Amino acid sequence: MDYKTFLQELQDRHALIFLSVAENYNDEIYLSVRSDDFKKTCVCLHKLLHSPVAVFFAQDSRREKNAFVIYCTFMSAKYKKWFFVSTEIAADKAILDSLAREIYSSSLFEREVREMFGIEFSGSPDARSLRLHEEVWPRRSFPLRKDFQNKPTKDIEKAEYNFNKVDGEGILEVPVGPVHAGIIAPGHFRFSVAGEPIINLEIRLGFKHKGIEKLFEGKNVFEAIKISERISGDSSFAHSLAYTQAIEKICGIIVTESLSAQRAICLELERMYNHANDMGGIALDVGFSFPAALASLIKEEILQLNEKLTGSRFLRGVNEVGTTRLKLDEGKKKVLLAALKKISKDFGEIKKILLSSASFMDRVDGTGVLKKKTAEDFGVVGLAARASGIAADLRKDFSGIYTQFNFNPAKEATGDVLARLNIRIFEVEESIRLIEEFINIHHTASDKRLTQPELKEGFALGYVEAWRGPVLYWIKIDENGLIERCKVVDPSFHNWQGLSYCVLGDIIPDFPLCNKSFDLSYSGNDL
Repeated sequence: MDYKTFLQELQDRHALIFLSVAENYNDEIYLSVRSDDFKKTCVCLHKLLHSPVAVFFAQDSRREKNAFVIYCTFMSAKYKKWFFVSTEIAADKAILDSLAREIYSSSLFEREVREMFGIEFSGSPDARSLRLHEEVWPRRSFPLRKDFQNKPTKDIEKAEYNFNKVDGEGILEVPVGPVHAGIIAPGHFRFSVAGEPIINLEIRLGFKHKGIEKLFEGKNVFEAIKISERISGDSSFAHSLAYTQAIEKICGIIVTESLSAQRAICLELERMYNHANDMGGIALDVGFSFPAALASLIKEEILQLNEKLTGSRFLRGVNEVGTTRLKLDEGKKKVLLAALKKISKDFGEIKKILLSSASFMDRVDGTGVLKKKTAEDFGVVGLAARASGIAADLRKDFSGIYTQFNFNPAKEATGDVLARLNIRIFEVEESIRLIEEFINIHHTASDKRLTQPELKEGFALGYVEAWRGPVLYWIKIDENGLIERCKVVDPSFHNWQGLSYCVLGDIIPDFPLCNKSFDLSYSGNDL
C-alpha cells in the first residue's frame, strides 16, 4: 500500500476530513484539517504509524491570517515519509484540545507551545512551565510571538513551581542541583526515596534556556549555520547538517553522493568520539579508572583526527549550504585510514577490559532499566530507544548513503545500562566499518560551491541521526530570504523523561551511572 492509499483509507475508516493534502520534497506530507479534527487525526496517525510525536510546534501567522498555525508530526519508516498534521486557530481564541492524555509524547511539546505562544490546551494533564521559570519570567509574555518585545520588566508575579509530591510514611525527598560539582550544566533533580530505593524522580530543566529559536528569526540562512553549531556543543556537526539539509531542500540543491559520503564520515567521527567519552564516563562512575583513562585517549585521538581533516576538533565550520570543508585527497585518506586502524585497536582493548570485569558487569547489568513500553509512551529516541528494543534509526530508514553498505541499527532488549553500553560498542565498530566504505566512494572537487545558492521562499524539514538520536530542523524562509521560523528538536528533549523512569527501584548512588548511560544535553534540551 502506498501512502496515498493509506491516507484514503484513513479518511474513509475514521471519517476524517482533510482540507488539503500536499507533498513537499518527496518526503514530507502536509495534512491540513479543521481544529475540531486535529486531535482525532493525530491520534489515528499515532496509532496506525506506531509513531510518537516527532515534532509539535506553532507558527505565529497573525499578521497574514489573524491565526496561529499548529503542526504535529509523525515519522513513518514504512512509507519513508514525515506526516505533518496542521490546523489554524483564531488569534482571539487560542485554545486547542490537548493530545497529551492519548499521546503522552506530545506533553512536553504542548507545554513548550503554551509558554512560548500563549496557546492553551484544554484537558492538558500538565500545564506547568517548561523553560520560562515562574520565579523570574513575567506572565503573559510569550517570546515566540512576532510582536514580543525583549525589554526588562518589573511586572513579575513570582510563583513557585509545583513539583509532584509523593506522600507516605518514611518518604524522603532528596534535592540535587541545579548547581552541580564539576563543569556539568545546571539541572534540578528531585528524588523521592523510601529507604534506599528511588520511587520517583522529577527533573526540572530550562536553566540554560538561551532563546535559540528566537535568535534564528530574521537571520540570513548562511550566517545562521553558526547558531546551529552552538546549540549542543558535542553535536555541532549533526545540528549543522540537519540545518543545511533543510535549506538545501528549500533551495532545490541536489546533494551528490560524494558530498553525502563526506558528511557521513564527519557524522560517524562525531558519533565515535562521544561514544568513547561516554564509555569512559560509565567506567569512571563505578570507580574503574583505567578504562576511563583509555577512553579519554581514544576520544583525544578522534578529536585530533577531526582537526587534521577539517581544521576543527569539534567539526565546527565544516558544513555549508551545498558543500563541506572536508575534501578527502589521497593524503587525507591515508591519515584517516591509519587513525582508524589505531582507534580500532585501542577500542578493542577498552571493550575487552570492561566486558571481562566481573565487578564492572555487576554494576551495569540490570541497573537503570527502561522498559520498551515506557520508551514508546514517552517517545524516547536514538541509542536509548534501541537499547530498549526499538530499532529506529534515520540512517537505515531515510539515508541512501548508509543503505548502500548493508547498515543495520544496533538493537538490545534489556534497556539497562549494559544494553546502552553495548549499543555504543556496536555503533563505534560499525562507524569504523562505514567510514572505511565511505572513503572508497569517488570524491570529487565538483562539490565545491562556486556561487551562493539562490534563496527561495518555502519551508522544509532537515533531519539527521546524531549520536544521541534524531536531530530535527523545520525551517521556513520568507520572501526576503530570511528565516521566519526555525523549530529545533534535539533528541535530549525526548529522552530526559526516559531517564527519570529508568532509575525507579534503583538507589541514588546508581543515578550518576544511569545518567551517564543516557548522557543527555542540557543545552540541546533547553534551547
